[in-house]
Parts: sequence; structure tokens; C-alpha cells
Amino acid sequence: MDKRVFGRSGLQVSILGFGCGAVGGLMVRGDPADQERAIGRALDAGVNYFDTAVQYGNGESEKNLGRILAKLKPRDAIVGTKVRLPPGTTEVAASIAKSLEDSLQRLGRERVDILHFHNPIGTAGGGNPFSVAQMMEEVLPAFETLRGQGKVRFLGITATGDTEALQAVIDARVFDSAQITYNMLNASAAAALPPNYPGQDYGRLFEHAQAAGVGVIGIRVLAGGALSGVVERHPIASPPPAPIGSALSYEADLARAKRLAPLVEEGFAANLAEAATRFCITHPAMGTILVGVATPEQFEDALAAVLKGPLSKAALDRLAQLQKGFAGEER
Repeated sequence: MDKRVFGRSGLQVSILGFGCGAVGGLMVRGDPADQERAIGRALDAGVNYFDTAVQYGNGESEKNLGRILAKLKPRDAIVGTKVRLPPGTTEVAASIAKSLEDSLQRLGRERVDILHFHNPIGTAGGGNPFSVAQMMEEVLPAFETLRGQGKVRFLGITATGDTEALQAVIDARVFDSAQITYNMLNASAAAALPPNYPGQDYGRLFEHAQAAGVGVIGIRVLAGGALSGVVERHPIASPPPAPIGSALSYEADLARAKRLAPLVEEGFAANLAEAATRFCITHPAMGTILVGVATPEQFEDALAAVLKGPLSKAALDRLAQLQKGFAGEER
């Protein structure tokens, strides 16, 4: 498993991380034996980043991850979790501290390696999203206090919200990690969108992250499942989630994903999920990617895709041709 230097943190992270989220559902609603089997396999394959959050099953993901890591006792596991504050929160520092304490208890750990702020970040602010000023004046000091207490090693954000606000927070060079949406339906974190392209323009956040020394975690690699190329969802997976940055509906994402089928038909990848996964590890700014899974077998598929390496230039050129067909469409 290839490892990449994660921004200025100095961490060496596996290019494939283990996402413990609710979309795939394995670490929230899966069978405990399947959970342990998948994580054990990930560790054996060299995966060392495990990403969870309070919101994943109301703490169930954290509990399950903590239970398995306590049993397997890996020496180099890097664990990240998140804090999301409800709108109207007034005691920001106290609320962040309480959220982390609860997470640490569920995880059975004295500290986490990365704590991500899970709320969107906007220009106006007011609580949800949080403004840049609130991030600098309220969230950051609370995070720094927890780092000073030895409960957090590195500080991060989930980069959703207004692009200019996200750029400003990353450019400030005070956070170490950014979880950035990046997939074949919306690659604007790496390159400018074509004119009239349907989707949020993420303003080349990769360039900002590289300049600031911020490590990048790729999220929504399969666009919530739309880029799996399969309409049916596993029984323990979540219902189709709302898109992040690509379209206004999951159905629109799915329709566009199907139009990328020539990548498979012309032999660039064995299936659409493989193409999507390999696409995301192609960019040098990417530190690690998270692929939601419902079963150990789905993890094996993601692992096999990553081990095949990045997409070829010919595949990327063909993808660019296909993506041009989305321009001017209704979202």
C-alpha cells in the first residue's frame, strides 16, 4: 500500500483510508464479525487511516471502531473523528470539548490523531454554516486548547460550504487537514469547471491545500454511491444521500455516472467504481481517500482498485471528453 506525506503534519498516510461512515454502513449497521474482518484485512493490507464521526450512527461507528482497534492493537493506526455543532450553539468551546470527550470514551482512546470540524463554512456564518471569523475566533482556539491538553494531534475541517470561505480557512494555515469532495462528477477541487458545468465550483482547493501544507482527505469518491455503477443499494447502506457539490439530486448524479460507462466499455477499468477510485488517487495533492463500504467484499474491491494504481493519461483524456457533455445541463 502506497503511503503519502500528509501535508506539513509529517504523517505517512495510506492512499486508501478506511471510511467508517453511514453511507456504506458497515461500521454502523454491519455484523460485528464482518466489521472486524474488514478492519483486520485493511490493517494487513497497509491501511493506516480510519475515519469516523459522532454523526455516524449516533456514536455507533466510534464504538465499533474503538472495540476492534482495542482488540487488534495495531501499532500505527491513525484515527480521525469529527465534531459538528447544532445551529444556535452559544458555548462553542465547551460544546467542542464535550463532543470530543464523548468521542474519546466511545473510541476507548486518550486522544485522536485528527479532529475535523464537521460543520459547513460560509461567508455569512451565524452558526450553520460557521463564518471564517467564527472559525478563527471560536473554533480554532477551542481546537488548540484540546491539542494543548494532548487530546488531539492535528486539526482539520470538512470542506463543505462556500468556496471563498473554504479557501480563506485553508489559506490561513492553521488547520492541518481538509476533507475535500472530489470525484469524476465534480473534480473542481483540482481543475476549473467547464463553462455552465452543473455543480459547485470548489475553486481548486487542492492548490490552496498544497500551498498551505494542508493534508487532503478525498471524500465522496463514489458520489454517495452513484459512481458505483449499480442502482441497487446494499440492505445496510443508507438511502441515497444528498449530493455534495455535484447535482441537486442523487438521481441526477446517477444519470451522469451512467454516461461515463465508456471508460469501462473501452477497457480503461473493469467497472465504474474502479475507475472512480483510481481517478481520485491520480492527483498528487491527494493524501488519502475514503470509500464507503457495506461489506468486507466491497472493501476488497476498493483495495484492488487502489492497488492497480492511478488511471492512465489516455483514461483521463477520455474522461475529460465525457465530462464536457455535462456542461449546460440542468442540475
